[in-house]
Amino acid sequence: MDSLQGALSALTPLNLGMNFMGVLVGMIVGALPGLGSVVAITVCLPFTFGMDAGTAMALLLGVYCGSICGGSISAILINTPGTPQSACTSLDGFPMAKAGKSAKAIGWALSASIAGGIFSCLVLSIATPTLAAFALEFGALETFALILMGLTCISSISAGNQMKGLAAGVMGLLLACVGGSPFSSESRFTFGLFSLNSGIDLVPVIVGVFALSEVITRAESMLYEGRVEATSTSGVTLPSMKEWSGRYWLLLKSSIIGTIVGIMPGTGAATASFLSYGEAKRSSPRRENFGKGEPDSIIAAESANNAVTGGAMVPTLALGIPGDPVTAIMLATFAIHGISPGVRLMTENPGIVYGTFAALAVANLLMYPACVITTRLFNYFLRLPEPILMGFVVVLCILGSYGARGNMVDVVVTMVAGVLAYVLRRQGFPMPPIVIGLVLGQQFEMSIGQMLLFKGTESWLSFLLSSPIAMVLFLFSAGMIALPVLSDTVKRKKQTSS
Repeated sequence: MDSLQGALSALTPLNLGMNFMGVLVGMIVGALPGLGSVVAITVCLPFTFGMDAGTAMALLLGVYCGSICGGSISAILINTPGTPQSACTSLDGFPMAKAGKSAKAIGWALSASIAGGIFSCLVLSIATPTLAAFALEFGALETFALILMGLTCISSISAGNQMKGLAAGVMGLLLACVGGSPFSSESRFTFGLFSLNSGIDLVPVIVGVFALSEVITRAESMLYEGRVEATSTSGVTLPSMKEWSGRYWLLLKSSIIGTIVGIMPGTGAATASFLSYGEAKRSSPRRENFGKGEPDSIIAAESANNAVTGGAMVPTLALGIPGDPVTAIMLATFAIHGISPGVRLMTENPGIVYGTFAALAVANLLMYPACVITTRLFNYFLRLPEPILMGFVVVLCILGSYGARGNMVDVVVTMVAGVLAYVLRRQGFPMPPIVIGLVLGQQFEMSIGQMLLFKGTESWLSFLLSSPIAMVLFLFSAGMIALPVLSDTVKRKKQTSS
């Protein structure tokens, strides 16, 4: 009964309205080159305060879906992907636009996005309860091993620059240690500031690390980049059933690729898009037309990157492990609203889980009217001076970080985090590991404390080997650390041999 009520809650006027608002905002921000999903969702995150968890998730899931799809609009019209995951879309979308078929190109991208997103929702609704039932077997040791595996996804996110990624993850863990200890009355890293005794709030750090640092980066790039001319569009023209003939298998295959990649922690929509595009270019009967305006290319890229949304929510809801940087922020949203994703979410909050399923499905359906509105507004946004757009984002960042707790220290944290994140980005440090360390840090510390209580006089070796589930998770963690290192080693050997 709770699950049914949770699913129906996504259809209430308030949640539908917030869902559509999120899709529209996400699509507009995603269509603006240089911003993207993470910036869109971090700007909207502070406004979820005062909402219940279901309404907040409806808003943020709408932003998530809309921003990924929105990146295809600028990729098609100006050959500049609004988000990294839309890079493959521009390869054939822009040639279609130059040929006067911009409305049809956007229609292909939109319909593939909706289909991929709905497919991933079906997988999400089936896989999450199964994983959650298995997760009930988890005790203190298994929970520790699971969180450790979540932290090791930093390694896969940081492939090619693993040491800097691990260093960024440690920074996030250190930020999670600020404030009172969960096991004593001791205050740590507060520097005598009473306002830090409760710890560093998630919202100002996330807003500073992603949104504000992106604004600073864009401000720097504006000194060197010129404005790109856009092709005009009359709206959105969906492809007919006849045009879809012979392309359904490609759509299904690309959706499967995107969902699987989304379930794998630390991968993301850009990876799914490139994998699906490569497979389509290898197997499509129309592969000789790729690069000349072939719809197969757009279908492969857009269905895969939108299928990541549902796939990435599977480990987020069932295991408490972020599937990508955006779902790391989703974890923060759950924490802000007093909900703990992971091992017991399905039994303790089934209404939230099924409400999330329904909200994600509705968000995919709402992308059509949002895309129609966005394509008509897009040319007007391009005419605005970019400094005004960036200034508007800065204002939202400051207001949002202050409004979270009404604390000026949070504004200072946002500004400091933004500047430091900008410096770290210039030095090649990835940002998602900081969020993963911050989100999982407190749970990690708590699980260590619980293990110490349950261990007793038993040796550490025998205690760690006492659980088959924990052993499997430890092996996965080792593999997630080792694979990027082995991959980099193989690439270097190939380069030296050639």
